[in-house]
Amino acid sequence: MYAPEFTVVVPCFNEESAIEESLQLLQDCLRDSPPHEIIMVDDGSSDRTGAILDQRAKEIDNLRVVHHERNQGYGSALKTGIRRARGELVAIIDADGTYPYDRLPDLIEEARTADMVVGARTGEDVTYSFIRKIPKFFLKGYMSWLAGQSIPDMNSGLRVFRRTSAERFLKVLPDTFSFTTTITLSMLRNHYDVRFVPISYAGRIGKSKIKPVQDTLRFAQLIVRTGMYFAPLRVLLPLAGFLFLGCCASIAYDIFVLRNLTDKSVLLLMFSMNITVFALLADMIDKRSSS
Repeated sequence: MYAPEFTVVVPCFNEESAIEESLQLLQDCLRDSPPHEIIMVDDGSSDRTGAILDQRAKEIDNLRVVHHERNQGYGSALKTGIRRARGELVAIIDADGTYPYDRLPDLIEEARTADMVVGARTGEDVTYSFIRKIPKFFLKGYMSWLAGQSIPDMNSGLRVFRRTSAERFLKVLPDTFSFTTTITLSMLRNHYDVRFVPISYAGRIGKSKIKPVQDTLRFAQLIVRTGMYFAPLRVLLPLAGFLFLGCCASIAYDIFVLRNLTDKSVLLLMFSMNITVFALLADMIDKRSSS
């Protein structure tokens, strides 16, 4: 059986205007690479993306196409590709022409001695819309705080990782665009060797898939979900500490002003203690599930 050294997974959704060019660029940059395979996952496209991919699969030996009957999400498409990958190293890249395909060989080579290599969009030529910079600024700081180290780019769609490492987290990785953010934090919090390599980033070909209202709600959900799942102590202990300080202030007011202990002070103390115990239990569960 054909045993590729690495697999390139490309999620596609309504990319008929970019898919031909993207696939050609991908082939060109990997022409001199070791044996590999390309898996294009058509995530329920309603345009000609699926038909174009099926035609190209007949012409390209190492190209496999997988179709979702309905749109399941960016993360779901990546999971499908990862589960079908035969290479130990898995590279992911978008099909919209935003990421530099010619950097793939460099990242793949770097990943031979790492668990994951992320193409960080911090290079000299980076084109990024202002509306996406604002939430990413806060998310980057928040994720860096949760991870306990600086993260140059937490949700880059160009990265290479070991398939066996990624499979460990597939059950907790979301089916949405937050897949990349979550796998970055998963690897860092579990002490994998994650490296960030600066790359350029161009404007996409075709229409953007961003939905302002839905993506904002997903952003808020991601903030809560990742914090509670990967670093419960970092999220809950500051809240418990704030409530405890409020309790101390309330008790001081009760003693020196009211000359009587009020229910408010007792409730603040109980809330701070309950949150502390909950944080410790959540952290213990996280440690046990990670071992």
